[in-house]
Amino acid sequence: MNLEVTRKLIDLNHRFYEQFGDSFSATRQRLQPGVQKILEAIKPDETVLDLGCGNGFFLRTLHDRGHKTALLGVDFSLPMLREAESTPGVDFWEADLSRLSIHSEQWIVASGKWQVVTMFAALHHIPSTQMRLDILQTVRMLLKPGGRFYISNWQFLNSEKLKRRVQPWERAGLTEADVDDGDYLLDWRGGDGEGLRYAHQFSAEELAGLAGQVQMKVEAEFLSDGENGRLGLYQIWRGI
Repeated sequence: MNLEVTRKLIDLNHRFYEQFGDSFSATRQRLQPGVQKILEAIKPDETVLDLGCGNGFFLRTLHDRGHKTALLGVDFSLPMLREAESTPGVDFWEADLSRLSIHSEQWIVASGKWQVVTMFAALHHIPSTQMRLDILQTVRMLLKPGGRFYISNWQFLNSEKLKRRVQPWERAGLTEADVDDGDYLLDWRGGDGEGLRYAHQFSAEELAGLAGQVQMKVEAEFLSDGENGRLGLYQIWRGI
């Protein structure tokens, strides 16, 4: 995927979450079963960084359960961060995951600090293999030795209903030839209008390949969420 197309897809998703951030957040007021399962595995004294934190509900739940150490959420969507920042005892940063870099001074300060890094339903909105690898390399740097990375990705093609949300690329001014295998354009339908966003359908094998390229390995994985229990692919990574 060339840089121009990558930027176009990032801009598409930015516009979506700026326009529909409030209404999208309203649909995310409970933890998905897979996220709940991971929450139960996090100890109260483990530092936690949530990348793509959205409205901060996951970190808010940890805090309300009496979590004793640092909690930090990162997202680019101001509408959702405004809701997240109402949580006392949790820090939030405005940052664009598509621009994470191992050379960023902000992230170098935080390197090696986090026992747990989470990224729920976020990587599938990042276009291009190289950009995903840049983000995942940053994750590797941020983790303490022996730390765990929990990642989930949307498996929308496992739902006949969600398959009907797939739109032709021409609606975004692109063609099939412009994008990579596994890339899709999906519509959003809510009371405040209709929008378009980009998402990538990952296979377990594709994610394992990305893990290996950043010197990490997949320790466990499971499917969860949705009516059929198969709309989220969860993996647990550790550094090699």
